[in-house]
Amino acid sequence: MSNLVQISKIAGVSRATVARAFSSPEQVKLETRERIYQVAKTLGFRPNYAARQLRTQSSKMLGVMLPTLDNPIFSGQLEAMEKMAREHDYSLLVATTEYDPQSELEVLENMLRQRVDGLILTVANAQQSDCLNKIKQESIPTVLTHNPVENTDFITISIDNYAAMYDATQRLIQYGHNNIAMITGPFFQSDRSALRYQGYADAMTAAGLTALPVVEMQSHTQVQIDTLLPLLKQNITALLCSNDLLALSSIGNLQRLGYLVPEHISVVGFDGIALGKTLYPALSSVAQPRELLGWLSVKTLLQMISGQTVTSQTLCTQFNLEESMSNAPQTTSITHKDIL
Repeated sequence: MSNLVQISKIAGVSRATVARAFSSPEQVKLETRERIYQVAKTLGFRPNYAARQLRTQSSKMLGVMLPTLDNPIFSGQLEAMEKMAREHDYSLLVATTEYDPQSELEVLENMLRQRVDGLILTVANAQQSDCLNKIKQESIPTVLTHNPVENTDFITISIDNYAAMYDATQRLIQYGHNNIAMITGPFFQSDRSALRYQGYADAMTAAGLTALPVVEMQSHTQVQIDTLLPLLKQNITALLCSNDLLALSSIGNLQRLGYLVPEHISVVGFDGIALGKTLYPALSSVAQPRELLGWLSVKTLLQMISGQTVTSQTLCTQFNLEESMSNAPQTTSITHKDIL
């Protein structure tokens, strides 16, 4: 088996330099480091990271907790995080919680046992989180993603959910829609849903319109037709959805019922996932910068680990106008009531 002495002889450096290249690469010149790595690769040498962890008290692992990977907003974010971590010689320990507070605690405990160097978390509700309360008792660098920055003691990389949905609602109103409903997944599982609904409600009120009660689905990704039918009887002309998967499910169910999107009902999502542009009609949506969010969350955490001062950041969203949104129909009466 190849060892540090063999590598040092071929690379023309000391054994100590070879060891330093693997344990503290930032202390070795780039040209020398790359020569050492090339020799190690040729010889089939793999450094013992477990031994390094014991010496340095650093696992070179970051714990990442996400609600789910079913939603591409999280999987796209994770891909960017993994690339950024790998560039800095870190790996990720990833777990999902399905928006369940008890699962959050269990995942956190496992990550702490694994001695991760830092945490990047998205919790269900940052204002009522036993998981975050536990972290406050631990001395571990932590970054929240997606959770709102207000009233939290943690560094957060997020968007302004309230403002983004307020803007989306205003756009529908400008297109002549005055009977707009909003669909979410399980409402109290996500602090983002509450902010998005409040943005919708305030935009409606500001325009002198009536905000309808939130329509809560059993799933964050699927719309049930039975829950959708009462809305259709109210002759709504537009649906706002708290994420793109709910919006795409809504379009599918509307079409099954004989409705045309957007001729009869406009549908707007939230996230800006790529799938929304590949289907017909292409989905209008509030697009989140998921790659930037992932990259920046890892960068911020690594800065915290190295002792640098960091601040929370609120990233910009973009409204993507596509085929699923158009002017409100001239008549408020949908002619497909025989289907209902």
